[in-house]
This record gives sequence, structure tokens and C-alpha cells, in this order.
Amino acid sequence: MAALTATHTAFISVGANLGDKLDNCLKGIAAVTKGDVARLIAVSRFYRTSPVDYADQDWFVNAVFKIHTRLEPAALLDHLMAIQRRMGRKAGGIRFGPRVLDLDILLYDDRVMKTADLEIPHPRMHKRAFVLQPICDIDPSVVHPVLGRAMADLLAALDDAGQKIFPLADQPALTTDRLP
Repeated sequence: MAALTATHTAFISVGANLGDKLDNCLKGIAAVTKGDVARLIAVSRFYRTSPVDYADQDWFVNAVFKIHTRLEPAALLDHLMAIQRRMGRKAGGIRFGPRVLDLDILLYDDRVMKTADLEIPHPRMHKRAFVLQPICDIDPSVVHPVLGRAMADLLAALDDAGQKIFPLADQPALTTDRLP
């Protein structure tokens, strides 16, 4: 891979609950880090997670991965949305509903921003076990730039027994040369 310039650090969540969920997540990570726009730094464990906000759907597979990227936030969002479309995700549909692939920017350096299309940090990340646990797998000391609290503290304070999260029994051994 070519060397990245003007490198930023981003944490991205990946999830799917349609088709081959784990494979969709792996293909999503591979697509994000293909080429010279992003380099994979770390990947959390993969989890089987109950749906949140819209319960009448199949459980998800979720993880978080950390990248270094030269893309600014809006361009990174465009990159993620293009990958989702290529993987078969359709526009519209049920909010928080079923999806073949979901890629969300959680954190981007320590940036705080809000536009019509993008909010960083992700506005619901501190309320989601399926986001906080995987981030803690990578680095529990990462600080939420708005709340000023470490991810481990946010996870420990999470009080939502309705969110079920279980590590997948067979964890893929991920390195940049092992992605699909």
C-alpha cells in the first residue's frame, strides 16, 4: 500500500443482519481499507448483538475497526456510503432496520462537528453496547471528545439491560493480508 499523507485516526463501526453477516462485515472492512485512502490499524472482536430501537428484526454481527486515513470526514463518509451501496444496501427503508452492511464513523481524531449529513462523534455511540464494547477491545482509554469520559467508563455506566451482546464463538484472525 502507498504511504498515507496527512493521516487522521478514525474509529468505524461495522454491522450487518442480512445475508452472511460476518462475511459482509469482513468485506466492508476490506473495502474501506483497500487502496491508499485508509490503513487498517486494529479490529475488535466480532459480536452477535440484539437489535436496538427497532426490535422486530434479526440479530446483528457488529465490530469496530480503527484506521488511519488521509480522507477528511465528509470524504470518508462518502467512501463508506459508496461501499454500502456496492454491497447492496438500499436508500430509505426502516430507520435502524435490517441492513446488509452498516458503516458509521464513530470518532475522527478528537474532532467535534455537526453537518446535515454527519455528526462526529457519532451521536448515539455512548448509548450503544455494540459500539462501546468493541471500542474497548481496541482501546478502553479513548476519550469521548464531547463527554470527556473514557470509553471504558461509558461502557461501565451503560444501563440498558435490553442490549444483548455476545462474542462470536469463531473469531476471524484479522490482519490486512487476511481480509477478503
